[in-house]
Amino acid sequence: MADNKTSLTKELTKGIIKENPTLVMLLGMCPTLAVTTQALNGIGMGLATTFVLLGSNIVISALRKIIPDKVRIPAFIVVIASFVTLIGFLLEGFVPSLYDSLGIYLTLITVNCIIFGRAEMFASKNGVIASACDAIGMGIGFTLALFLMGSVREIIGSGKWLGLTIPVLSDNPMLLFIMPAGGFFTLGVIIALVNKLSKKKPPQELGCSGCPNADACGKAGDCK
Repeated sequence: MADNKTSLTKELTKGIIKENPTLVMLLGMCPTLAVTTQALNGIGMGLATTFVLLGSNIVISALRKIIPDKVRIPAFIVVIASFVTLIGFLLEGFVPSLYDSLGIYLTLITVNCIIFGRAEMFASKNGVIASACDAIGMGIGFTLALFLMGSVREIIGSGKWLGLTIPVLSDNPMLLFIMPAGGFFTLGVIIALVNKLSKKKPPQELGCSGCPNADACGKAGDCK
């Protein structure tokens, strides 16, 4: 029982820092760069993605022994698209301003490599509870990454944060940070800081065995 709890805790926390989908595994770059001009947009996209990730992981895990292997990819897409449609209706009905801000990127959650990757690599191979923990952890990590990105870009680029005006910065905003170039720069700096704090070193050789994300996809021993 203790080992089971430890395993679930590991699945729940791994996505926050160690296997953060954005800052470590470098997935979901499109929404990360596109919607993080404001911190609130980052939170909204992160929570919407977490909702879809949790729902799809649970359903795919529950049906993993029923879905034929030959049609698993189309089946995964149908499940994911269903939850994306649902969250789209909810945001449009209850938070229309956020729905308009996220725009087409909300619909593109369907092809977000984080969600499809977790469905293929984890949910289709593990139980419902473990898959739910994996989804929550990855979702939290993704949301935190987008919130951090959005906060930095909004504070420096517009002199505001979550609707609050910041003295001095609001009078002299660096508009570059709310432009695409500022997004790439901010993301690069944050990734560098995360790697520095986690003392992660670049791979010394090519192949899965030298990949820092090998443990995440379970192929560490397949390539030499």
